[in-house]
Amino acid sequence: MKIIISGGGTGGHIFPAIAIANALKKAVPDADILFVGAKGKMEMEKVPAAGYKITGLTVAGLQRRLTAKNLLFPFKLIAGMMQARKVVKKFKPDVAVGVGGYASGPVLRVASGSSVPCLLQEQNSYPGITNKILAKKASTICVAYPGMERFFPAERIVLTGNPVRQDITEKTDKKEALEHFGLDAGKNTILVIGGSLGAHSVNNGIKNGLKELPTDIQLLWQTGKFYFDELKEHVGKTGNNIKVHDFIKRMDYAYAVADVVISRAGALSVSEIAIAGKPAIFVPSPNVAEDHQTKNAKVMVDDEAALMVNDDETDTLIGKAVEMLKDSALLEKLSKNILKHARPDASEKIAVEVLKLVQK
Repeated sequence: MKIIISGGGTGGHIFPAIAIANALKKAVPDADILFVGAKGKMEMEKVPAAGYKITGLTVAGLQRRLTAKNLLFPFKLIAGMMQARKVVKKFKPDVAVGVGGYASGPVLRVASGSSVPCLLQEQNSYPGITNKILAKKASTICVAYPGMERFFPAERIVLTGNPVRQDITEKTDKKEALEHFGLDAGKNTILVIGGSLGAHSVNNGIKNGLKELPTDIQLLWQTGKFYFDELKEHVGKTGNNIKVHDFIKRMDYAYAVADVVISRAGALSVSEIAIAGKPAIFVPSPNVAEDHQTKNAKVMVDDEAALMVNDDETDTLIGKAVEMLKDSALLEKLSKNILKHARPDASEKIAVEVLKLVQK
């Protein structure tokens, strides 16, 4: 059985793709899985580290701002299509899976044109233009939110949820997690995550709000590698109840210690926080296609499952989180309601749909 999994660009695409691959390997141990990503993007490092082979395409996205890079887009698109055609022709997949990201478009377009059944995994509550186009020829569309019939043919939609890393779905020892980060078991903890690369506005807002952080509350802060050195130096002058990391590998531990989470509203983050059942403040990034993070966050806010702060109001984040920790009824309500959105078996459900296409 040969399966192509295509997409990447950010952790939000890569980690779900690896989770799907792991579920497929569990179901069919001798399955031959090939990842196809974008050259120079983080999947070229993360996928081999997870034990899978990957090939890279020369592709790039269309910039939403007016920029000279857009002049190169048609040439990179043509190059990516030609490379994708070679990969599909050589590998001869039984099925192709698209998880979003630059490489997903050319690979699924070529695969569907070669009569290879395709499965599309849409992570967000509002799909991007690429997935809307690809959905026209996809055999199955796995979605994370109800009501996606507005965008895709209803008869091909399967509500599966978003795949997350396996350790997130397993029970974690909180005492062990506190020791891992060097945190105090007697203090409440605010966890700040701005995505795998970090988020400037979130980091800036947290930095400006540190003066509002009481000494009996501790902060576990993933800054992203671009901001780590500056913020680590700043925190060094502030206090020892703040733990700064460029990237947190053990997110299962991070969620275990968190009493409140401050996070971007990417699909993977929302899904992980729902499975962890943590009260959260979502700060949607304005720099994403179709403003999909705001739409992801609003689904939770409308269901009283989370709070939301706009990107230009990040200076209020620490103050809001501290206030939340004083309101046990609010924390309980948010935790209870966000758990309703948890789908810890998403990877397995998607793997079942992939295998159905192979059997057909």
